[in-house]
Amino acid sequence: MSTATAPTTLAAAVRAPAARADAAPGPVARVLRVRPLVAILSALGVAALWEAYKVVGPEQGWSVGETRVLPRTTDMAMPHTWDVAARLLDPVSGATGAEALWVAVLRAAASSLGIALTGWVMGLAVGAALAVMMQRLRVVESAVLPLVVLSQTVPLIALAPLVRSWGSRLELGAVTWQPWMSVAVIASYLAFFPVAVGMLRGLQSPDTIHVELMRAYGASWWATLVRLRLPAAVPHLLPALRLAAANAVVGTVVAEVATGLPGGLGRMILEFANFAASDPPKPWAPILGAVALGLLAAGLVALVGRALRRYRRTEVAS
Repeated sequence: MSTATAPTTLAAAVRAPAARADAAPGPVARVLRVRPLVAILSALGVAALWEAYKVVGPEQGWSVGETRVLPRTTDMAMPHTWDVAARLLDPVSGATGAEALWVAVLRAAASSLGIALTGWVMGLAVGAALAVMMQRLRVVESAVLPLVVLSQTVPLIALAPLVRSWGSRLELGAVTWQPWMSVAVIASYLAFFPVAVGMLRGLQSPDTIHVELMRAYGASWWATLVRLRLPAAVPHLLPALRLAAANAVVGTVVAEVATGLPGGLGRMILEFANFAASDPPKPWAPILGAVALGLLAAGLVALVGRALRRYRRTEVAS
């Protein structure tokens, strides 16, 4: 073998195991590629941790002074996961012909989902508009961005009654302000923040050389925005949209509790809390519904990401 071909042969030998590893991933790697399976395994892992804490945790919890650090592990405070699952199949109440609990939770989740989706769309519109304005004018970014961050420090439980009171006084011609609209506004209040911050970061992400190239071509600000900045913002925007979807669900449930809006998961959580002593698994049913609703909202955003996969060369974690 000549000295000229020896390094080439050695390099090929070094690259061969890596190539074989890429061609035949291990069983763990194959499992991790199936996202629904990963989600199911994660849920089972949380349930296993719940049951493990019930076994090893103190029955009355652990407190430091007047502050409880660890929760109690009694069946009244932490019912078994299988008891909660079995309770979902039972009637929601003892009345004749009462529907199953899971049906009631599903109906309430559908009501909350519609409001959360409306709030998410409103938050997306407001956040995107603010991001574009902040990118366009530096003075707007300096003035608005601190206010955007400051807005998230307002307690939502105190803001919800005010929004409902203000909304009931609005006059929109023939349109009557409905209580669910106040909840949607509160959901959008939580949803717009990650969209505004994530999209602003994405709009500012193109390299200077690319921006200068667009200027050299005589492209207008609008053309640069559409052809360069918006495609570059997609990897930053998609994680922000998932976070905004989860925030919209949280805002909807909390606003339903604060405003007393009937029909949704928030009101159901408030009503079922009265059964914590007599029927401990029952209050956990709408809580599980809220968790499932958040996962569904994130899944819907993932479908949007699949439609934009041509721009997702690298997705940036927010």
